Amino acid sequence: MTSQKPETRLYRHVPALCAEVVQALQVRPGGRYLDCTVGEGGHAEAVLEAGAGACSLLGLDADPEALGRARTRLERFGPRVSLVNQNFTNLQRLAREQGFVPVDGVLLDLGLSSLQLDEEQRGFTFRGEQPLDMRYDPRQERTADDVVNDLAEAELAEVIARYGQEPRARRIARDLVAARPVRTTAELARIVARAVGRPRRKIHPATRTFQAIRMEVNGELDSLETALAQAINVLGPGGRLVVLSYHSLEDGLVKRTLREAARSGGRALCAPDGPGEHRPGLRVVTKKPVRPSREEVSHNPRSRSARMRVAELLQESA
Repeated sequence: MTSQKPETRLYRHVPALCAEVVQALQVRPGGRYLDCTVGEGGHAEAVLEAGAGACSLLGLDADPEALGRARTRLERFGPRVSLVNQNFTNLQRLAREQGFVPVDGVLLDLGLSSLQLDEEQRGFTFRGEQPLDMRYDPRQERTADDVVNDLAEAELAEVIARYGQEPRARRIARDLVAARPVRTTAELARIVARAVGRPRRKIHPATRTFQAIRMEVNGELDSLETALAQAINVLGPGGRLVVLSYHSLEDGLVKRTLREAARSGGRALCAPDGPGEHRPGLRVVTKKPVRPSREEVSHNPRSRSARMRVAELLQESA
């Protein structure tokens, strides 16, 4: 691996399945693309480059720090790119306010970014004594501290079992309640590790619990369900929806939603901010999710769990 120059360290994030995303979006000059999770701008940069100087992009992200990095990374594209610090649950309204409907492609890249994983004080990992935060958007009031220390034992066990698919959820919840107040990620990880016992796999025994608490804090599955419906609504005929997910709960929701939309046969889709309207049918492009190659995983280990699903809004029948 070649060493990075100091000035390029800002762009350390490597987006998963980048070439595959650009190909799936069918990026073309003059196209309009909505990146609902722009992060540090890796996918957005690739889309704008593929558009040969004549496509435009609207990028959304709930994380202001990530958006600031994306703004620096994408500034060379000038007025072709607009960035908004908002959650993708509002994507339909935001796209309309920006005069950015219909679009030729929508990208949802779910999960944590490298910035969120690596940045101290965000509380997304069990490395170090970080505060129990785990918010994507710092303007949000509820934190991981609230989930760990305020939920009743049964509620906490349900969260860990549902979102973490953790078989020892009840034991973990019992031990966490007994240890309250729990204040740091390291403390949380130690308690969970003792409750789980010796791990059978290479992953840290607290991984599933951290995932569950993060998903509960940010309402991730509910937000994704809302965003998928809105993403379909803003597509123009022939437009592509591309979704990258990183665990089975997300991927399962995406798979079901796209299949149900494809079966709707052009029935009205209910818009969150207004009445439904007749829309052409949706076609699922990927029968199975696209996974990263071995070569990509070797260069970018964090891409190993990525799964890409693609759908296309059909052209209106004559």
